[in-house]
Order: sequence, then C-alpha cells, then structure tokens
Amino acid sequence: MKRNSLFVGLLVAVSLVLAACAPAATPTPAPEPTAIPEPTATPEPELADIVDTAVADGRFTTLVAAVEAAGLVETLKGEGPFTVFAPTDDAFAALPEGTVESLLLPENKQALTDILLYHVVAGKVMAADVTGLESATTVLGKDIAIKVDMGNVYINDAQVIITDIETSNGVIHVIDAVILPPSDEAAESNTIVDIAVADGRFTTLVAALQAAELVETLSGEGPFTVFAPTDDAFAALPAGTVEDLLKPENKQALTDILLYHVVSGKVMAADVVGLTSATTVLGKDLTITVTDGKVFLNDTVEIIITDIEASNGVIHVIDAVLLPPQ
Repeated sequence: MKRNSLFVGLLVAVSLVLAACAPAATPTPAPEPTAIPEPTATPEPELADIVDTAVADGRFTTLVAAVEAAGLVETLKGEGPFTVFAPTDDAFAALPEGTVESLLLPENKQALTDILLYHVVAGKVMAADVTGLESATTVLGKDIAIKVDMGNVYINDAQVIITDIETSNGVIHVIDAVILPPSDEAAESNTIVDIAVADGRFTTLVAALQAAELVETLSGEGPFTVFAPTDDAFAALPAGTVEDLLKPENKQALTDILLYHVVSGKVMAADVVGLTSATTVLGKDLTITVTDGKVFLNDTVEIIITDIEASNGVIHVIDAVLLPPQ
C-alpha cells in the first residue's frame, strides 16, 4: 500500500516537472487590417482663355466678331491677365441702327479697336475689388468711371449684370451697354448739357432746354445740380403736355419747370440723402425723403441714377417730371 502511494506521488511530481518544462503556446497574430485606398481627386477642368470663353458662352457673338475684325484675338488670348467688361449681343443691338455694321468695315478698324480696348483693363480685377474703385484706366489709356448706386455697379453708364466669369488669362464682367471712349473734344467740354446730349436718354429735356434758351446757362461755370427727367418721364405726362410747353407762347412756363429741376452748387448723392429739402434756382423748394433706401423728391419722384459728374456740376436722374407748386 505504501508502495502504491509512493508510485502515485512520483507520477504527479514527474507530471508537474514536464508541465513546467513545456514551451509556452505562441498566440496567433491578429490579421492585418485591409488598407482602404484613398479616393482619387477629380482634376478640375482647365479654364479657357477670354476669347474662347466668350465664343462658348453664346451671348457675345457680336463682341467676338468685333474682336476678330479689329485683329485683337491674339491679344485677348495672350498671357494677360486682363479684365474685360463684355457687352452682350443685346447691348450692341441697342446702339443706333447701322452702328455695328459700320464699325465692322475695314476702314473703321481703328475706331472699333479703340472702343474694344476701352472695355479692357490690365490685370485681373474681381468684382469685390471693382466695387472699391472709383475709376480704372483702360488699355486704351482712357479712364472709365466706376460707381455703386442702389446696390448696382455701373461702368460709366453701363450696368454690370454678371460678375467674375474666370478665365485662364483674366476675368469677364458682363455689362448691359456698350461704353464709348470720350473723344479729345469731349474731354475738354463735358458740361451738363454735353452729357445730356451724348447720353441719349434725355432728348426731350435737351429740346426743352433749347426752347427755353437755357443751354448757355447750363453750359456755364456753375456749378449746378440737375435732377434730370428721362424721355420716359416726359412721355408719362398727359398727352399733348410736352408739345404745348415747347410752343413759344409757353416759354415762361417751360422755363419755370426746368429751373425747378436745378439747384445751385454741386450736391452729390451722399449729401442729398442728408437733406430734407433743397431750394431750386426757381426759388421754390423741393422736399427730399428717403424710404426703404430709395430717395424721393416731393414724395413721389424717385432718383434712379446718381452722381453723373460734369465739368460744371452733377446730374441725378429721376423717373418723373417735377412740377413747381402754383
């Protein structure tokens, strides 16, 4: 019996020794995580140059034809950069009949070139920068006026309607009218009357000034502030009113009406909005009110364009004719 117990004990001891000497189990390594491929970036399409962008757009067929006729294609496809204020086909169509056809003739190439270069500024000037300027020198060497009025941006009298069409060699801003470079004579003589005649929207006003013999007055030294009604404003008067006023026997009544649109001194828009009234050259007052950011004379006549500067004052455009109180 003792012998069996010793034998069992010996087996247990041997088992413990073997277990202690046995190598430890090697843990199975975790599988390597599968690498997720990074998404391939889609390359941005390359921008076309100014000419190719204008061709592809479809709204600038007249402009493209003019650029070709003036031999400016290679220039505007060059390195630049350029800023182009691009008139639409509708803008060219609004020119007097036959103007475009005449400009495209070989003998008028220089005049066409001058007009086109007056729409181009060296450098890439984005809209955010344009609005901070008052003027810019064009490639033609003559300045364009830049102003912000009622939230709209104007280049001379053309409104910028689309901005920041980026190209490989600059930027295009779309305008709603063709801008014409000033002639050397116009640069010397740029009175209120000169501007009204050249503008084209004030033919009735100009005819009235002539009938009232006020052309010389408003071409004088001044300065004057003129609230100028457009042709549409005169057309809105009762039928026959303008025709009657232009008759010689009604010259005094016409003169009184016109002088009621004129204030002595050069009063810019920023100053107008700070006034509640102004005394006209006729000696009678206009009331001035600001409602919802719009400026009105005598409560109902809205100022629609401001600060057209002249050598002898400033013009603010209004949408109706002002009639002096009786």
